Amino acid sequence: MPWRRPRQQLAFCACLDLAGLFVLVGLLDRFRGVDVLSRPHWVLGLGLLYLLFGWLFGSYTVLRWPWLRLRLVLLRLGLTALATLAAVILVDWSLNLPASFSLTHRSTLLMLLGALAVWSLLLRLGLRWLDRRWPQPPWPLLADPEHVRRIQLEWARTPSPLALPPGWRPVPPGGLLLDRDLRLDPAPEQRLATLGAEGAVPLAMVLELVEDQLERLPPSLLPEQWLAMEEIPWADTFSVQRQLKRMADVAVAALLLLLTLPVIGLAALLIWLQDRGPVFYVQERSGWMGQTFQLLKLRSMACARPDAPATWTQPGDQRITPVGLLLRRTRLDELPQLLNVLWGDMSLIGPRPERPELEHELELRIPHYRKRHWMRPGLSGWAQVCAPYAASVEEAELKLSYDLFYLRHWSTWLDLLILAKTIKTVLKAKGR
Repeated sequence: MPWRRPRQQLAFCACLDLAGLFVLVGLLDRFRGVDVLSRPHWVLGLGLLYLLFGWLFGSYTVLRWPWLRLRLVLLRLGLTALATLAAVILVDWSLNLPASFSLTHRSTLLMLLGALAVWSLLLRLGLRWLDRRWPQPPWPLLADPEHVRRIQLEWARTPSPLALPPGWRPVPPGGLLLDRDLRLDPAPEQRLATLGAEGAVPLAMVLELVEDQLERLPPSLLPEQWLAMEEIPWADTFSVQRQLKRMADVAVAALLLLLTLPVIGLAALLIWLQDRGPVFYVQERSGWMGQTFQLLKLRSMACARPDAPATWTQPGDQRITPVGLLLRRTRLDELPQLLNVLWGDMSLIGPRPERPELEHELELRIPHYRKRHWMRPGLSGWAQVCAPYAASVEEAELKLSYDLFYLRHWSTWLDLLILAKTIKTVLKAKGR
């Protein structure tokens, strides 16, 4: 079912949350003699606030968990309801709404948001019950035995209850998942093609299912000659979307730089007071088409020797200072890169630039690594909001799979989605 795809299911649940709110308001009007529905735009505003805080506190993320942990679901729904209540009270106070406006009455709000939280809980439990009652069968995988483990590993690296791993069966009873490297004799290959053309057996390639369900493109599954530069959406120099991207980069970067100057100034003061060292950190990074540029950051680590070798940043790295840890978690250390955006070295959204010293090894060990240079690097990107921090070659390969997906499917809509996810990461201080 289409609604069972990860993003569609989250949107489906949000729509049912909003519909439930209007039903509850209607019931409230009927049994309490109020007339809240006479102002539907206010009810819609309340619903959008509830959806916003639900997204921020992760009340929709629980739909992607392999197991529904009831305590955490209750906690997230409770935080969503309380944050919505506080926001409405703040709006009521700031706009000085009339006392006759029953939607902002404390008793009405408590009753409505309490009932909405219960509805949201039942909805999530119901969707999970449907998933278990009618589970999606795994696609039977027809592949050479030496490739089966490699293919199944890609699902294991991106666990999701909505993207079930394929199972290897020599004779599939239903839909069939094909490996691109499968070696068949001409007769079986022609028979499979005939069955697929007749609709007798639904056929799909492994890479197509990975791309659709996991929203990434693992380099190990891609053919050697996969994707030419002129095939990516950003390659069209006269594309309206490409021109809009650069205009938005300049306008938003300039505005953010102006608004965050006090924050940058305070962070710089704290960095200097901590060890009297330099405030900014300048590092050479690889940019568009592999050209190097000087990337700016607020220093978050202890000062290193100029001849120190390039190394991965590990979880709990002792080089990170206390002030630097706070800056990294909120990603405030990246703010000076707004200047790199204005200078044209970077974009707001794109693959993160890497150090040339580390890239040499990555290019040798990971197929298609150089393709990530076909777009300007960004402050944030699809890999940054979907994958953990890369601290090894294997993790760098995982992040590259998201960069390749972004490269192949770049659009203004995808940039906006990444921007929204980045804001959520900053607000929740989940950076590293």
